Amino acid sequence: MSTPPVRPLAELENPAEFIPRHIGITEADEHHMLSAIGEASRRALVDGIVPRSIARTSAMNLPPPATEAQALAELRAMAAKNKVFKSFIGQGYYGTLTPAVILRNVLENPAWYTAYTPYQAEISQGRMEALVNFQTMVCDLTAMPIANASMLDEATAAAEAMTLARRSVRSQSNTFVVAGDCHPQTIEVIRTRARPLGLEVVVANCADEWDQALSGEFFAALIQYPASSGWVQDWAPDVQRIHDKQAAAIVAADLLALTLLVPPGEWGADIVVGSTQRFGMPMGAGGPHAAFMACRDEYKRSLPGRLVGVSIDTHGNPALRLALQTREQHIRREKATSNICTAQVLPAVIASMYAVYHGPQGLRRIAQRVASYTAILARGLEHLGYSQAQRHGGTAFDTLSYKTGEHTQGIAARAVSMGANLRVAWDEYICISLDETTTRAEIELLWKIFAHPGQALPRIAEFENGIEPLIPQPLRRTSDFLTHPVFNTHHSETGMLRYIRALSDKDLALDRSMIPLGSCTMKLNATSEMIPITWPEFAHVHPFAPRDQLQGYAMLDEQLRAWLCQATGYAGISLQPNAGSQGEYAGLLAIKAWHESRGQAHRKVCLIPSSAHGTNPASAQMAGLQVVVTGCDANGNVDMADLKAKCEQHSANLACVMITYPSTHGVFEQPVKELCELVHAHGGRVYVDGANMNALVGLAAPGEFGGDVSHLNLHKTFCIPHGGGGPGVGPVCVVEDLVPFLPGHESAGIKSHGVGAISAAPLGNAAVLPISWMYCRMMGAEGLRQATEVAILSANYVSARLKDHYPTLYASPNGHVAHECILDLRPLKETSGVSAEDVAKRLIDYGFHAPTLSFPVAGTLMVEPTESETLDELDRFIDAMVAIREEIRRVERGEWPQDDNPLKHAPHTAAALLQGEWNHAYSREAGAAATGAGLPGRHAKYWPPVGRVDNVYGDRNLFCACVPVSAYE
Repeated sequence: MSTPPVRPLAELENPAEFIPRHIGITEADEHHMLSAIGEASRRALVDGIVPRSIARTSAMNLPPPATEAQALAELRAMAAKNKVFKSFIGQGYYGTLTPAVILRNVLENPAWYTAYTPYQAEISQGRMEALVNFQTMVCDLTAMPIANASMLDEATAAAEAMTLARRSVRSQSNTFVVAGDCHPQTIEVIRTRARPLGLEVVVANCADEWDQALSGEFFAALIQYPASSGWVQDWAPDVQRIHDKQAAAIVAADLLALTLLVPPGEWGADIVVGSTQRFGMPMGAGGPHAAFMACRDEYKRSLPGRLVGVSIDTHGNPALRLALQTREQHIRREKATSNICTAQVLPAVIASMYAVYHGPQGLRRIAQRVASYTAILARGLEHLGYSQAQRHGGTAFDTLSYKTGEHTQGIAARAVSMGANLRVAWDEYICISLDETTTRAEIELLWKIFAHPGQALPRIAEFENGIEPLIPQPLRRTSDFLTHPVFNTHHSETGMLRYIRALSDKDLALDRSMIPLGSCTMKLNATSEMIPITWPEFAHVHPFAPRDQLQGYAMLDEQLRAWLCQATGYAGISLQPNAGSQGEYAGLLAIKAWHESRGQAHRKVCLIPSSAHGTNPASAQMAGLQVVVTGCDANGNVDMADLKAKCEQHSANLACVMITYPSTHGVFEQPVKELCELVHAHGGRVYVDGANMNALVGLAAPGEFGGDVSHLNLHKTFCIPHGGGGPGVGPVCVVEDLVPFLPGHESAGIKSHGVGAISAAPLGNAAVLPISWMYCRMMGAEGLRQATEVAILSANYVSARLKDHYPTLYASPNGHVAHECILDLRPLKETSGVSAEDVAKRLIDYGFHAPTLSFPVAGTLMVEPTESETLDELDRFIDAMVAIREEIRRVERGEWPQDDNPLKHAPHTAAALLQGEWNHAYSREAGAAATGAGLPGRHAKYWPPVGRVDNVYGDRNLFCACVPVSAYE
């Protein structure tokens, strides 16, 4: 045996080792794929697809790639610059204890964090059961009849409640009243949202102002319960006054407090919003956290966001699905009630599991402990000479406020010197918030902070016996909650572990197979990228902590923004938007504010091609713009002649055009530079939707070829996991002259220049930003470019391999596509009766999540294979699609009836295949699809838990809470 040659040390160190771990295609694979496509090289393929007129002339200026270990070490050093002080700030963010069984088996488990939005109900039953638990939890604790499956954060939920109320009440007023003791960031986001809609926000900062506001005309009023500074009161008389004005009563409530307080639904609230952050999700400098919205039953068809409902499957068994789909923005477009197209599913799952694990008694015990410590703290501070703020009236759940006047800053500084953060409010008040992590030692620390020199400190033992919470007797909850068995069963770790596993086993996520969704980019979420999100230095810091305690986050923000500017060609970026829809909205507000700054506020026309994502017209409407639709030609491209005519028609009032590039149809449109020049010539700006940035990174940059604004989806192009439909991050990117109009955040000391806060926290979903930082750091410029090229290669390989079975609907003149291809299944309906939905459901039997169904063209499937998929997996998908086409041919030949074949009855459950009598025209073996398509010995068979779900039944019999156990018997 010969001795292997000695390799150079630099080669052995291999700083680019992560790149081939992220990219699933080897050099040998690439040659094979190019042969199938008919191209000589990857370079030739890409050059023939991406217009040379927009190609980058220089590479991105990024640090060279680092190994996983090196990147983690660098990020660990950055995280260490954050100071993890004990937070008593409150303001909607609290310390919480994530049960280890939930931390390890949900938050850190790819079976949960790599799942996609549950549009395909049959392979999403596990996560939807967790979301139904979430909805039930919210309904029970708020005493409201219906709740959605989560919102982006509490502040945006309150803003959505404002617009929901405006659509739903009889009052014709445009005035929205807000109690001044709501969380400041909530008030700020509400003001941002109200301005472009022409709504007036009246903030009542004292009792007299509140009384005066309720005496006038308004369409809704917002109350914080408990108040941001801590006091609680009976709001029933105020709610009656609000209703007397034909207006809506909106309550921002704390769910943990509602285990002890009379819930808003019992005193007449119309809409209740809030955050579930303290149900097991760390503060994370502001997110991600699942907010919630609950409302009266008559508002349910206008309820924004997602709603999981109970229906039945084809066998008559209970099955879950997304309900009331017609509310989705991609259907209603500019008539949409919201532009939200995602949620905070993973944090919502964690919150629901927290409630399942603790149960009603456990939650009540946690709340009682917090309330008791708050009462003890108040007694000790009284002993030291401090009296609660007058409006407190001696009431509180977890937060106390003291008017400390000229001593305020000194007390706050003394707290910092002792490793704690207090909240300074209204310049002369100190607020102290406790939580489930509070200890006896920390109560004593607080007394030490407030004590005057030489004062004897109180002792907890003096007060703890017989201590009563500071909740007035009439406001103490007497009604039951969380009575369903799911909240009263899984309290042992063994039971909880098995429940979590049972739910995840029902679902298909990236840890099982490829998810070939077009337009949604289900990229690998590498383990090394995910590790930092639970580091204490990132997870346990408050978003409104002093800036010098957030230096690690500041550095992360600065570096990631710089790298994303390199990728996009833009001059400035804000990471504040916590979803793509929010980034899109922020970008349009920036354009609008720029026009206003130039004395051209009349420019409100927004041109949008008919093929655009549904969020585009919905966001434009929210931003106060007038949507004008432009046409597309037979190839799905923007009709330049129609666009030119519309630009000329609306030249004096043109604000912008919104395009998606590459197009929604998966094609690089050639005249994009001409399009940008045309719009600019008429005084408008160009918004380039970043949904398809996965096909551009390293090859072309929107900020260079004429775009003025883009949003990115870090949960797509830059590897933040979809988490079953959230969390996300939607940075907004702008050219130089629009940088001043990026979102501000006055609550965090970030000045606004026309566009206020978009999200509750200044860095939005800050805790997941390390994922994208790790991805960029390990890939480097060349790795990112290679990822883009391989994504394009893979899409063209799928298109070429399937062309004889399913033609690709749109392509470039040379027959190639971008990073996704639309397979045209419409002719099959005529020849076999088989629809695109039938194929989508049949793919489940073969162990695949379906491609994007009927978007952007009805009767089609849009396929996007990411660069991380191996050739073996691509071939397995292709083999499955070919096998399904052969099944369709059997129907076309008359071997199987059009109404009784494996596609019409897909997906097939194990129970259905094992039933005693089989009356179908095809065999059980054919129904199972357990052989062929490369399955034997290579891939475990996935068995769907339910048959095809009846969508119509679910909407006609809307039920959105936990299913009674008897329904399964």
